[in-house]
Amino acid sequence: MFFLRAAPWGAVCVFLAATVSASPYQGDPPALPPPPALQAALRALWSKSPQVQVAAAELRAAQARARAAAQPLYNPSVQLEAENADVDRRTAGASLSLDLFGKRRARMVESEAEVSARQAAYALERRDIAADWLKAWAGAVLAREQSELGKRRLALMGRFDELAAQRLKVGDISTSERDLAGLALGEAQIQQASLAGQEASSLAALATVGGDAEGALPGLPGVLPPSAASVVPLAASERPELLQAQADQDRAEAGVVVAQRARRPDPTISLTGGSVRSGTRSDRVIGINVAIPIPILNTGRAEIAAAQADADAAFASRRATTLRSDAVLKQTQVTYTALRDATVSFRQSRANAFDERAQTLEKLWQAGEIGTSDYLVQLKQSLDTALSGLALESQTWQAWFDYLAAAGRLTDWIDGPSKDISR
Repeated sequence: MFFLRAAPWGAVCVFLAATVSASPYQGDPPALPPPPALQAALRALWSKSPQVQVAAAELRAAQARARAAAQPLYNPSVQLEAENADVDRRTAGASLSLDLFGKRRARMVESEAEVSARQAAYALERRDIAADWLKAWAGAVLAREQSELGKRRLALMGRFDELAAQRLKVGDISTSERDLAGLALGEAQIQQASLAGQEASSLAALATVGGDAEGALPGLPGVLPPSAASVVPLAASERPELLQAQADQDRAEAGVVVAQRARRPDPTISLTGGSVRSGTRSDRVIGINVAIPIPILNTGRAEIAAAQADADAAFASRRATTLRSDAVLKQTQVTYTALRDATVSFRQSRANAFDERAQTLEKLWQAGEIGTSDYLVQLKQSLDTALSGLALESQTWQAWFDYLAAAGRLTDWIDGPSKDISR
């Protein structure tokens, strides 16, 4: 894939470590910009993402419709007429319908609101793709580290099985204890196969988003992200999902105005000039004609009712989006704070000293101070704790990405503030 060939994974790790060690946000993204290689890689990811391409195409279509809406509503018509009979007639005329009720202006307002909605949708796609990529990366790192820990467990169980066979020969342990060692090795092999499958699934998820599943993944940065209090979320009205909802509402309300003005008929003015010849007499003629449609068969009221219903739906949708955005922001903040506090506590405890405990347990077992079953139970508990610690760190980083996305800060955190997201 393009990312790891254009910029090494180490650039990602350096970027994340530099970011979390920078000064906390003061309402704006950090002043320290990300490495240019990372910016280029993410822009390449966005440019190759089908979802972003769809959003970009829809934005271009909306901009084209806005340019079309700014054009005059009616084109002039030209008429030429000739008649040879008792009276010879030669006339030419032109006609033009006049936009007296502001139909063009109403269409322009509607199309401008659509452009705003498509711009917000484009920003949302970029944010979501970035969040998906970062979370998939954290998940792939977790799966790799869990698989590596599983390989260490498999090596320990293999060594334990060999030692148990040797001790059985000299009569230090019973046959049942020897069988326990063999069962533990078989269980470790089964669990390692499961971990390998999980690693393959996480790499496939990363490849789906756009990451390089074949490259070497760096570990998670040793420094945790900053606390949630250091991030100042954007105001609700400035978040991409609310911008899109508000633009959709504005577009629907403008559609009501368009429907109201469309039912008002515009007059068509025609101007005709020419000559009429009868026998030896020839006269010049000038005529003017005004035609106005009569809205009897189709009054346009149904279109207005439909547009008003769309506006009501857009208003309700914006309110629902506001409630959902605020709820997601609060939920992600609480989740991230809880996971980060738990990770800090885990790091400060002895729960993550797996290798040290494994060596101590083996020495105690070989010295006969603990039995085989006790050794296996304690080793399994130590391994489960170590695996849980890895999962906790990965979940903390994923919660950090979710919180930044909910706060409207993820794109700024990655790429810095952008004045023109359509570029």
